[in-house]
Amino acid sequence: MSGIIFLTALLLAFTTLPFWGIHWLGTSKSGLKGEPATIILLGGGGMPSESNLMRSWHAGKAAKSFPGSKVVIAMPGNIADSLSTPLLMKKELMLRGTNPHQILFENEGTNTRSQALQCAKLLDTSKSILLVTSPEHTRRAVLSFQKTGFKKVNALPAFENATEADLSFKDDELGGRKTAVPDVGQSIQMRYQVWNHLKYEIIFAREMLALAYYKVRGWI
Repeated sequence: MSGIIFLTALLLAFTTLPFWGIHWLGTSKSGLKGEPATIILLGGGGMPSESNLMRSWHAGKAAKSFPGSKVVIAMPGNIADSLSTPLLMKKELMLRGTNPHQILFENEGTNTRSQALQCAKLLDTSKSILLVTSPEHTRRAVLSFQKTGFKKVNALPAFENATEADLSFKDDELGGRKTAVPDVGQSIQMRYQVWNHLKYEIIFAREMLALAYYKVRGWI
């Protein structure tokens, strides 16, 4: 059984299905209808980290587009400590042009459900919000905030942009030892795509289990 699962995962990695799975998680509940009253940046790790820097980049861009919106950093931590993750996230937003007077903190929630509950205490749930989070987390975040009473929930999935550069090369032009191993310089799929898709499969499986758990608990 383990062998069958591994082989299936490996074969799927040569298709585009893993990408479209993450794309669906990120876009099925995203979108923006009008200017949000509040932009909520959902924390996803320490600072610096890939998830928090990506989310902060997108949140900073949204804050510049909507200067009249408040920005809530939803990340647990001691906001009296200048080296805490919430404060470092605030500094990152300020580096991207966000007015510090726009920024508020929700530093009690330790998962998506508790962040939604805490934000419901902090904000007017009848007004529009814009959630900024990782693509795979977007669907669960929107459903969680809707469940806690927010009426107008929009979302901005923090997708990364693919490089526009041509990363191909000719192996023999780079010198080194001649071998019988096939050249890989012209195969972007073998060098990057397959491995990224295997990672996407794990992320997708984990998120589907999280969605199922939230559904069973009545959190979405």
